[in-house]
Amino acid sequence: MLKEVEHWLSTRSWSMTDRPLHKILAAKHRTGQSVSVVLPALNEEATVGEIVAIIRHDLMQQVPLVDEIVVVDSGSTDRTSEVAAAAGARVVHRDDILPRIPAVPGKGEVLWRSLLVTSGDIVCFIDADLKEFSSDFVTGIVGPLLTDPGVDLVKAMYDRPLGGAAGQGGRVTEMMARPLLNMHWPQLAGFVQPLGGEYAARRSLLEQLPFPVGYGIELGMLVDALHLVGLDALAQVDVGVRKHRHQDGQALGRMAAQIYRTAQLRLARGHLIRPSLTQFERGPDGFEPHTYSVDTEERPPMVDITEYQSRKVA
Repeated sequence: MLKEVEHWLSTRSWSMTDRPLHKILAAKHRTGQSVSVVLPALNEEATVGEIVAIIRHDLMQQVPLVDEIVVVDSGSTDRTSEVAAAAGARVVHRDDILPRIPAVPGKGEVLWRSLLVTSGDIVCFIDADLKEFSSDFVTGIVGPLLTDPGVDLVKAMYDRPLGGAAGQGGRVTEMMARPLLNMHWPQLAGFVQPLGGEYAARRSLLEQLPFPVGYGIELGMLVDALHLVGLDALAQVDVGVRKHRHQDGQALGRMAAQIYRTAQLRLARGHLIRPSLTQFERGPDGFEPHTYSVDTEERPPMVDITEYQSRKVA
């Protein structure tokens, strides 16, 4: 590990207990910064309501830390929108945001569009499939941004159990993202959960970043933020344990391919000869190939979008 990373781990890697809530609230009051929480959601009716309700109760009604909770529904076919709204979130549908640019499927697409329908100086992203959720996830990653002006982006780190086994979650992280970062961006080797979906950042940073539309968003954002603001402006906070719905092996394969493609584009802006992934499923006549495109699109920095510029002027 680089000496720079060892130093970073000792100065930019914290526990959520390092910043008591009263100190975070005092910093928010002193600086006047506002906080938006965004939940990207697709068919998450089983979990999204409880997450929204906990954030609203703990961090809006009990204490004034969060200024708005926005759930961006990316085309759910279940009751995600109704459940989220009943719990107290403002629900916005992906296709209703920036309609002149047709939406494409993908988590990064939803996060990019969320910048147009939120107003916080600090934007906190929380996945909508978390189980046994605690508002410590929000306070943990928002706290450093409110108390330390030198920090621009904070990732949550946590244990990820799988099937009762501690630390076995995050399979794509260990088999794809961590090797890529260690080999090509060793300054980022200290991040425990580089692909984790819980992180917060200053709007002033997010609006300058391109957004890969799919699962490459987390790796792409880390790499681009490193180049834009430097390692010392990035941090991570231990928030305990993260429990969520796990995907099957083939879905993880497609995720890994998108992440690799995102990394490749950042290493050299060339083109894959065959930017696709073929997987196999057993059918009535044996193993059948299924091919998926991994040549994922990227959205430009939001600050370049006319509608966003007009909103800031207004």
